[in-house]
Amino acid sequence: MPFGLGPTELIIILVIALVIFGPSRLPKVGQSVGKAIREFRDSTSKVQEEVTKGLEGSPPSEDKKE
Repeated sequence: MPFGLGPTELIIILVIALVIFGPSRLPKVGQSVGKAIREFRDSTSKVQEEVTKGLEGSPPSEDKKE
């Protein structure tokens, strides 16, 4: 399970979320959280691609000075 959560902990979290947000708003909250996670993954993968491109395209370092 992600973050070391077992089924009991997940049920408790879901019950607390249901009490706080109510049954009508809970799907919207879940959708918003999913969208935020998806955008975060997309942005981190873009940053990782840019760093990789930068490292591959950089000239070799000239540490050897004679």
